[in-house]
Amino acid sequence: MCVSDLATAYRGVRARVRDLVLEHDGDDATVIPATPEWTARDLVAHLSGITSDIVNGNLDGVGTDPWTAAQVAARRDRTIGELLDEWDECAGPVERMVDQFGAAGGQLLGDAVTHEHDLRGAWGCPGARDSDAVLIGFDWLATRVGAARHAAGVGALAIEHEAGAAACGDGAPAAALYVSRFEFTRAATGRRAPEQIAGYPWEGDARPELVVLAPFAPRRTALVE
Repeated sequence: MCVSDLATAYRGVRARVRDLVLEHDGDDATVIPATPEWTARDLVAHLSGITSDIVNGNLDGVGTDPWTAAQVAARRDRTIGELLDEWDECAGPVERMVDQFGAAGGQLLGDAVTHEHDLRGAWGCPGARDSDAVLIGFDWLATRVGAARHAAGVGALAIEHEAGAAACGDGAPAAALYVSRFEFTRAATGRRAPEQIAGYPWEGDARPELVVLAPFAPRRTALVE
């Protein structure tokens, strides 16, 4: 993963989200099943708020629930169109300095593409499941799942996906998982219930509970997209 890949992929997420919003004009009060405490407008407020906070140096509590909630609350009176414009304005500087973020650059992109597909799920508009953002996000998440397995004292995980294979962790795999890269990213970011993850085709020492990464939590009910 290189810096230009991150910036280009993030810009692609913004363009696709803008297109989705414009196609669903008037539907900004739609509740997002993946994050039911949010509407579509709230979701865009969060995406815009992240880049605004980065540009303005408002990073106290970065990534925490209160930090995120403040982004949404501060934009209650704005239209979704105004939020998209703010996102465009603030994202340019963020994309130009993403090379300074280290691992946080992958987190920024992963959050954005996760919410793109949250929005697609709410509006019944599947697509872009093999975008560069999904593929970069998959690599980033797979590395973190490998670290979680190592911390738990279990061996590496081999993921057999639609384009080949990936190793999560070092050493000989103790388990294998057969799943698409898109589906894995949804599971790792808490968009699948435990029974859905356990129901994937597994071999070996599966430990499906290690797929969902902190700070996410498994869903209580199944989400089908």
